[in-house]
Parts: sequence; structure tokens; C-alpha cells
Amino acid sequence: MLFASNFKMILMAAAGFAGPLAMTAGLPSGNRDIAASGDQPALIELQPGSMRYRVAGDFTRAGKPAEAPLATVQILQPLAIMKQQVSAADYQRCVEDRACVALAPEVIVAADRPAVQVSWRDADAYARWLSRKTGETYRLPTDEEWAYAAGGRWQDDGVPVDPNDPSRRSLARYERESQLKEAADIDSAPRLIGSFGVNENGLLDLAGNVWEWTNTCFVRKALDEAGKATAKSTVNCGVRVMEGQHRSYVTDFIRDARAGGCAAGVPPSNLGFRLVRAPNAIERWLGL
Repeated sequence: MLFASNFKMILMAAAGFAGPLAMTAGLPSGNRDIAASGDQPALIELQPGSMRYRVAGDFTRAGKPAEAPLATVQILQPLAIMKQQVSAADYQRCVEDRACVALAPEVIVAADRPAVQVSWRDADAYARWLSRKTGETYRLPTDEEWAYAAGGRWQDDGVPVDPNDPSRRSLARYERESQLKEAADIDSAPRLIGSFGVNENGLLDLAGNVWEWTNTCFVRKALDEAGKATAKSTVNCGVRVMEGQHRSYVTDFIRDARAGGCAAGVPPSNLGFRLVRAPNAIERWLGL
């Protein structure tokens, strides 16, 4: 046992994993700032924990619209997530390798600009390309992971539902999201990376004017009287959950939701993304 423990410590010291690891001033205890190294992007590794979370999707009870349930979400492993959104310059490298579809002509390609007007399919292609380049496994976060990383910048989108007048729910949601955009007083032009500051977890630009794709599929579920999901559910992975100033549901091939493809509510201004890095085999063995 002592040999195994010492061997693990040697591996941890020697590997360095995706780059230099550091405790960063201002980050919650135990979280780590992983610097960019080679093709590896800068990451923030968040420690496991839990949060109260409004479940994504549409819900019914007894055949009538119902408010989405609140759940306690457990993040059981450290979550390594990109410190910033993927830049237009980094995305362009994928385009030059012929692994990604080119950005729209009006998107400014620069290291200090986010990649915008990208679809879920574009973001997924980039994740697969980056995984091949680095030998690591990168993917889009789930909606739960995004909310956990966003901390205080995640918006609970619960809206009271009148089961006798379903239209009121849509109107209430549209009004709420319009108020959020108005209160933020942000125009739709993408800004320089870092313009929207850093959250308590050390992540840049969360809930600015770039919404971020997640891997979570849109679902419709029926709830029983106790509020628990029944077997009656529909999963539509042609529509994915996006997060930003508010949660949104967007068709996976759409690059500009303002032109169509937003399933409900106020459409996102700009579609971008950041990725999470899955633990590699050594990290899983070490329990990291």
C-alpha cells in the first residue's frame, strides 16, 4: 500500500497533466488553474460538489403544463472546464486542418475574440479535432456541469405555470428573458474575451452576450403527482440546451438563433462554446 501511494505521488509530480497546475488567489479552496500548454487550452479544475438546479426541458402533470422541478445535482469528479470560450483564432486552426466548417465572413478571426455563429455540430467537430490534436478527450459540458461552473451567474429559469392557461407560461418566460437582456444593457456585437469579467470560479465571460452550447438534449417529461418523472418522456437531440443570460433551446445545426431555430423565448445573441476535458486514464486511476 505504501509503495502504491508513493508511486501515485511520483506520477502526480511527474505528469503535470495538461500543463502547470497552480492554486490561484481568489479561487475557492481546492480549485486549480491549469495553464495553457502547447495545444492544451487554459482550464479551471473545479472540485466536486452539489447545487440546486432547475431541470432543463418541458414538463407536464396530468396532461397539463407544469413547472420544471428543482433537483440537487451532484458533481462527483473534479470538473476541468475551459477558462474562456473557444477563440475565433483557435477555431480557425480547426478550419485550416479541414476538420471544421469555416466561420461566417463577418466573424472577426482573432485570438482575443470568441468564436461565434457556430452550431452545436460545429462545436462538436471542434471538440473531436482538439481531442485528436492533444490526445486528451474534450467534449461540450452538460447543462448541469455548465450551471455548476457558472456559480452565481447561472439563472434559475423557473416560471410559475397556470395549468388552465398554458399561453401565460410562454408570455411570462418571454417577458422575463426580455427583462434580463434589458437589465444587462448589452448590445449584440461580440466583445473582446474578458469583457464580461470573471466569476467566483475563475471563468471568464459567463452570461455575457455569447450563449454557450451544452451537450444536453431537449426533453419533454410527464411528472406524477409527487413531481417525479414518469416513463412518458421524449428526448430530442436535434435540439440542444444553451446557457447564457438565460437558458435557451436551439436546433443543433443553427449558427445564428436570431435568424430562426430558437425553440422558445428570446433568442440568444451569439452562439459560442467552451469545452470540458474528461479525466484521462492515469487521473481516473489516481482518483483525480
